[in-house]
Amino acid sequence: MNPENPGGPVVRRANASDWTELAGIDSLAAAGDDARSASTRRWCEQGLVLLAEDASGPLGYGVLEYTFFEQGFVTLLMVAPTARRKGVGTRLLKAVEAACTTPKLFTSTNVSNHPMQRLLQQAGWSPAGLLHGLDEGDPELFYLCPGDRLPVSRS
Repeated sequence: MNPENPGGPVVRRANASDWTELAGIDSLAAAGDDARSASTRRWCEQGLVLLAEDASGPLGYGVLEYTFFEQGFVTLLMVAPTARRKGVGTRLLKAVEAACTTPKLFTSTNVSNHPMQRLLQQAGWSPAGLLHGLDEGDPELFYLCPGDRLPVSRS
């Protein structure tokens, strides 16, 4: 149970066995993207996934890695299509912030991904840069989490 919202979604670290259910709510994996399914499985096996769920099952997940200049990086934030615009993304973002063990936390999204940009802006993340060349014609926007939200900064 989520003490902030009884009956609402809880966030927990995903187990290796959770990957199949997560692949089922991931729009790319569910559409048959084998590479995304394999990544989801690997992320779960490595303990990198925070999973939001309620009594109905998984609602979304976030992947937190430390491969971006040895700082925290939200590699993926995925919310099931049926759970979007209900606070699940915000809840996952807060959980990732709380779990981060470095003084900085970044993420990125395509210029075309307006819902993710809105989520990050509403959560107070700051634009940190723009990179061309990853996806043809759709540059990548990078964002930085406010440092005072990270446990390392508060210690």
